[in-house]
Amino acid sequence: MKIVYCINGTYNSGGMEKVLCNKANYFSDKLGHDVIIITTEQKGRQNFFNFSNKIKFIDLGINYDDDKNKNIFIRLYKSYKKRRIHFLKLMEVLETIKPDICISMFDRDFSFLYKIKDGSKKILEFHFCKKMKVIEQKNIVMKAIQYVRVNTWKNIVRKYDKFVVLTEEDKNDWGNLKNITVIPNSISHISYEQAKLQKKNVLSIGRASYQKGFDLLLKAWAQSVEKHQNWQLTIVGGGNKAYMIDLIKKLKLENNVILKQPTTEISKEYLNASIYVMSSRYEGLPMVLIEALNYGLPIVSFACPCGPKDVIGDNNGGILVENYDIKKLSHAINRVIENKEERLKMGDEAVKKAKFYSEETIMKRWAELFAETLNL
Repeated sequence: MKIVYCINGTYNSGGMEKVLCNKANYFSDKLGHDVIIITTEQKGRQNFFNFSNKIKFIDLGINYDDDKNKNIFIRLYKSYKKRRIHFLKLMEVLETIKPDICISMFDRDFSFLYKIKDGSKKILEFHFCKKMKVIEQKNIVMKAIQYVRVNTWKNIVRKYDKFVVLTEEDKNDWGNLKNITVIPNSISHISYEQAKLQKKNVLSIGRASYQKGFDLLLKAWAQSVEKHQNWQLTIVGGGNKAYMIDLIKKLKLENNVILKQPTTEISKEYLNASIYVMSSRYEGLPMVLIEALNYGLPIVSFACPCGPKDVIGDNNGGILVENYDIKKLSHAINRVIENKEERLKMGDEAVKKAKFYSEETIMKRWAELFAETLNL
């Protein structure tokens, strides 16, 4: 089988890129399929994750991001022109390589990939939640505009052979779509080593952005530190951390927070922690939660859309608290810090839950979806 993935680029350290790496490697190395990844913004940059050398990469050189700092009218004009070029280049490549399956990661190609008649079945993946564009907006008018915009996406989504979302929660938000199905992310391997849960270290991972809510986490952590001054918070991720550094100084957390850059040896960070905290305003199905389960970490998380409610709950490897409630997030962190027996029990439950997301289990579902789509 010949499988094509379309994505902006594979140089970032994000969860979507990691998921793609895991899936592409599995299809290529374990199942022997031909896998091609088509990008638009790579610009010769190295892949962040370790993709199999059997996988072929093609960059179309569209480079939409070159125009992001120009005024809105120029951006719209350039984007229109580049989208047309993108369509023609992608069509030419697909008609040349003749894939069986072509998958959009819901990047810029999602609005037109289904129109390309190269003989392949078209699948659309969505790695966030339907509500994300509305949640991101702080202005009521912009929220309304984004609400209307997101709902117009359904007309495009219906045109794909299959539409894959990550959680039951998000599936319900999309409404009555005949082509929709749920396949969660997987972990590439079940870890045989679990965190000892003895270190006075709380971990959080993600890119510095509004979505990840590290401003909320730092405010909650400031409350926890009042009682637990010998504990530290480690935040690992890229992005512009200036606002985080300023907030750390304002809250006088310099001795209790460590900021680290992304690393390919992230397992060491999980094993060196005793609690994983997620403060996101929204997600899709965060890989970090599944990985934290895999290493036996108790999880404290906002019940944000979407993901945490599918993954954890009380007595199921973690604690969920009301979204944006800083005080409750701090209390939950304190609860896990102060109750060693409960922390260890949560860790054991986390390991059991992680098996549901094993690569073999999830990739079997993908293989079955491909076979169904191709009528094999």
